[in-house]
Amino acid sequence: MTSDANAKYSGAYVWVWLPHEVEPVVAGLLLKQGPSLVFNYGRSYLARPDAISLYSPELELQRGSIPLIPGLSMPSCLRDASPDAWGRRVLINQKLGVEGADTADIELDELTYLLESGSDRIGALDFQQSPIHYVPRQTKQPSLEELLTSAEKVEQGMSLSSELDQALLHGTSLGGARPKVLLDDGDRKYIAKFSASNDLYSVVKAEFIAMRLARKVGLNVASVHLSAAMGKDVLLVERFDRVRHEERWFRRAMVSALTLFELDEMMAAYASYEKLAEIVRHRFVNSTATLRELFSRMVFNILCGNTDDHARNHAAFWDGQQLALTPAYDICPQSRVGQQASQAMLIHNNDRSSQIATCIAAAPSFLLGVEEAIAIVNYQVSIIENEWQSICDEANLSQVDRQLFWRRQFLNPFVFLNAPQGVLISFGG
Repeated sequence: MTSDANAKYSGAYVWVWLPHEVEPVVAGLLLKQGPSLVFNYGRSYLARPDAISLYSPELELQRGSIPLIPGLSMPSCLRDASPDAWGRRVLINQKLGVEGADTADIELDELTYLLESGSDRIGALDFQQSPIHYVPRQTKQPSLEELLTSAEKVEQGMSLSSELDQALLHGTSLGGARPKVLLDDGDRKYIAKFSASNDLYSVVKAEFIAMRLARKVGLNVASVHLSAAMGKDVLLVERFDRVRHEERWFRRAMVSALTLFELDEMMAAYASYEKLAEIVRHRFVNSTATLRELFSRMVFNILCGNTDDHARNHAAFWDGQQLALTPAYDICPQSRVGQQASQAMLIHNNDRSSQIATCIAAAPSFLLGVEEAIAIVNYQVSIIENEWQSICDEANLSQVDRQLFWRRQFLNPFVFLNAPQGVLISFGG
């Protein structure tokens, strides 16, 4: 059901950090029109010599209300800056005090999510009630322990004190379903990911291991570090959408692959790697190298058991003219009982099977020959096998969890089923 909070806002001013600028400017107004939200650039913004489109072709620089792409209820590039499951859950807890699983049946108005979530959101956008005065919604940096306590209370459906409430507010603009917050140590900015109360194994360490192995096989991935708070593991993922300049920060604009596909969440099942490769070929800088990187990420997701590779877990930087693939993030092996599995995005035609054979069949879409694609697979398999124990040692992973992950999430035999001749089949123990 939808909360009565829907009636609170009729619109939001969209502020943007232009490339290499440390202060935002107002770009235009997002206004409610029936069940939809429609964007209109401001005249003063259009008159700026340095104005860029918030994303083309969706929001080209032009006067007047910009029609929505068919099937969307708001511009997708603006929806990218709105909180997803975890941030929404925190806001529902904050505003309504709804307990536990009951939040699953409640949605606030999209404008409420935009205007009441934290201002340090992913990318280069923020949303304000004023077109003149920019007032960031942020608080003093809480401790990791305070943040963990806040996240646990939200998971349990408990109301927060005003102090803990503010501790989590800063991170409500983040996407994803698992507990996470923003952290700033002065020199770097991080997304801190916590264990969830219903985790049956160390999900935090599994993601750390996958991200570290991804870098070992040569992928461009976000830097990660393991920490701890109150005796629990915390994964710190360094943000790549922020660039420090003296004592200030540039913000880098980003769009999700879902935006590139011109799809909303209800149509995300139609997203495909082959379609993303086509977009890369036509619109990305360094398209040949990017296609190889994207193919390698697809292969690695399968080899490490990350089946949650949906279109919001792929993104591109946008500078007003060109797209460039961001570092990989959210490479998190998923719980797996049997062997058979499928990826969140289609791989080849209508096949999303988590198998190397499916990847090899898709190789021409990435401008790769079969032999080159097999070489990428074999290199990754050998690195994973050779580096597995040392990365597990780095994570201080228990022997029980090593046995749980190995040949289940990581290098599950199913991924090699029907693999073409020449693929290095892993039989490692």
